[in-house]
Amino acid sequence: MWLELLLASVLGLVIYWFVSRDKEETLPLEDGWWGPGSKPSTREDESIRPFKVETSDEEIKDLHHRIDGFRASPPLEGSRFHYGFNSSYLKKVVSYWRNEFDWRKQVEILNQYPHFKTKIEGLDIHFIHVKPPQLPSGRTPKPLLMVHGWPGSFYEFYKIIPLLTDPKAHGLSDQHVFEVICPSIPGYGFSEASSKKGFNTVATARIFYKLMLRLGFQKFYIQGGDWGSLICTNMAQMVPNHVKGLHLNMAFISRSLYTLTPLLGPHFGRFLGYTERDIELLYPFKEKVFHSIMRESGYLHIQATKPDTVGCALNDSPVGLAAYILEKFSTWTKSEYRDLEDGGLERKFSLEDLLTNIMIYWTTGTIVSSQRFYKENMGQGIMVHRHEGMKVFVPTGYSAFPSELLHAPEKWVKVKYPKLISYSYMERGGHFAAFEEPKLLAQDIRKFVSLAELK
Repeated sequence: MWLELLLASVLGLVIYWFVSRDKEETLPLEDGWWGPGSKPSTREDESIRPFKVETSDEEIKDLHHRIDGFRASPPLEGSRFHYGFNSSYLKKVVSYWRNEFDWRKQVEILNQYPHFKTKIEGLDIHFIHVKPPQLPSGRTPKPLLMVHGWPGSFYEFYKIIPLLTDPKAHGLSDQHVFEVICPSIPGYGFSEASSKKGFNTVATARIFYKLMLRLGFQKFYIQGGDWGSLICTNMAQMVPNHVKGLHLNMAFISRSLYTLTPLLGPHFGRFLGYTERDIELLYPFKEKVFHSIMRESGYLHIQATKPDTVGCALNDSPVGLAAYILEKFSTWTKSEYRDLEDGGLERKFSLEDLLTNIMIYWTTGTIVSSQRFYKENMGQGIMVHRHEGMKVFVPTGYSAFPSELLHAPEKWVKVKYPKLISYSYMERGGHFAAFEEPKLLAQDIRKFVSLAELK
């Protein structure tokens, strides 16, 4: 017992020494060219062009033809979602997709917000830009960049946007009214994919920073989950003087001794400052962390090594693409949903919304390029990039959703983000926070901005 206390004390001192070294440094801004061929000698066209999502009879006919050729494999008895997407339930999804889903109607919904494209570093960057329909007298909106991840898209933000741009109409205070910009990561949806190797989150952060400058914003707030959280983190590391505040609902924290402390068990977790809620979300550690990571990370190993191989199959089969992506919207929303025959998909989402996200990948043919993002960011290994060991010195807010893939206690987050001013244990929700719980996330963003503007 005394030996264990001594070891915990020594570990605590080592952690204190490690986290107290708040060396402020920034990522170099640099430059890049990701378009095909060599960078032209002429100046890049910086115009911002209106864009509309479109479809055609041919596109829909081809989709239906491919769906009609779907060849199902019967699931094992009682397997539910433990082996992946249950093919019995997949038949229901496919039937709805083929016979009831109206892509033309969804295209109209996608076009309800203004879409644009602009060339940056050789790539055509797609984004939506939503301004407030009305503003209190004498007020200006707060610019907010929101960045999606995989296997999501800009569409994840469609339900949270009105809560941020027109809060009073949705029962919220108009103390904070935002102007929201949601870009598509290059290689996702309507943003052009890189033609060169090496396009990672740092390059994406730089491009999105240039986008905000092109739109006339010198200072702005940024928000993200999944890849979006790392892109926004890189932006805060790169241009901290331009970022008024960083809000995250997922954190990539690799170089921290704190992440090893749960191995000491819940008793020492309390000794080291974890809250009762942290203990609840981290233990039993074997199941909630180790088994969970092993169970949910198979896709990551494939996409971080040989993304093009599986990508060929997914880009050719809409049903295969749907199964591959929708399985994530099941267990990443709540891990217990793997015990259900339908994966719990319709408990938090509608098939219409889920298939709209699938259609963004299908119609643009971007599943392969979206998966390559893992290879570019992880293919060289973990903790080999400079930004992974750097801290972030801008005001930061964090929403800890209880069903996120891995819970990040405040102690962990504050190591990477020393200026953490807001940390919230969310009532419910998982990985796709804006898509699943838009009101909860909007309220937490507003809470964070209130605190940031007191600083």
